[in-house]
Amino acid sequence: MLAHNILYTYVAPFVSKAGLNSDVDLVLLTFGVAALASIWLTGRLVDRHLRSTVLASLATFAAGSIFIGVFSGSAAAIYVGVFNWGLTFGGAATLLQTALADAAGKGSDVALSMNVVVWNSAIAGGGLLGGVLLGQWGTSAFPGVLLALLLISLAIAFRARAHGFPQG
Repeated sequence: MLAHNILYTYVAPFVSKAGLNSDVDLVLLTFGVAALASIWLTGRLVDRHLRSTVLASLATFAAGSIFIGVFSGSAAAIYVGVFNWGLTFGGAATLLQTALADAAGKGSDVALSMNVVVWNSAIAGGGLLGGVLLGQWGTSAFPGVLLALLLISLAIAFRARAHGFPQG
């Protein structure tokens, strides 16, 4: 969520490099349409393929981070990258909450309430970290930081087979 919120909070300066200063609304519409599609897709997959969907979502966002980093000056590439990003974001809440509730078992009420705190902290952290990155290195630092955060998340989710994604 931290990676998502860095990019979402500072999407306007990020897309300006590709000349999309006046098209931020269309960029966000692209994100939103993809996120809606992701919600539908996640609903179809979450019960039977939770772990693999989480891993695919993280890997897809990581690949997208590389893509937008390499092609950040291209408006067409930004739209493709933002669509990819929306596909990975729309179902994220469902995936994370389902995994957390399954792993917490009888403690799911407490775990899910803590999830709200973590989620809101990621929103604030995205604004703070993104602001520091923007001020110190500009938006060109975003894709590398996103990739690092996503690779850490991917490693955690990958290794959490038994405890993070219990059977049943």
